Amino acid sequence: MDLQALLHQVHDDQTFLHFARALMADKTACPAGGADWQNHRVEAFLESAIAWAEDSDFGISQGLQASNPWQQFAVFLYCGKIYE
Repeated sequence: MDLQALLHQVHDDQTFLHFARALMADKTACPAGGADWQNHRVEAFLESAIAWAEDSDFGISQGLQASNPWQQFAVFLYCGKIYE
């Protein structure tokens, strides 16, 4: 499962849910979070996702399109995993 590839494919509710399920499976596969999960507690996960959204204007400054809110929210969730 390539989360990055799935992330780039998000464009509607169904592809968003497919990505969210894959992200959940990634976390479940490594209950302690593994090395690629920066945030193991829900509080830290959400704090990082919010920090990314604030720092990047919800991804607009990184090239995300405001016309694709499904992808913006998928990236929000992904950044909860990786953003420090």
